[in-house]
Amino acid sequence: MIRINLKYFGELAEKTGCSEEQLDLELTNLSSALELLHKKYSLADSTFMVAVNQEQITQIEIINLKNNDEVALLPPFAGG
Repeated sequence: MIRINLKYFGELAEKTGCSEEQLDLELTNLSSALELLHKKYSLADSTFMVAVNQEQITQIEIINLKNNDEVALLPPFAGG
């Protein structure tokens, strides 16, 4: 089991009711963690980007998390 640190920004912080939390996971892949969050907070209609340890992730399915990793859920950025 690992523990990750989650950070939520913008609309996602409003939907979750918090700006950060810790989550204990049995499965260590990022896609499983996001699936759990979708169920916990009903995020199916939310669009967001993901960063792990301050690096934006584009291929979520191949990322394996480690203990104390920081996962940030970021709303889409507007502007140029």
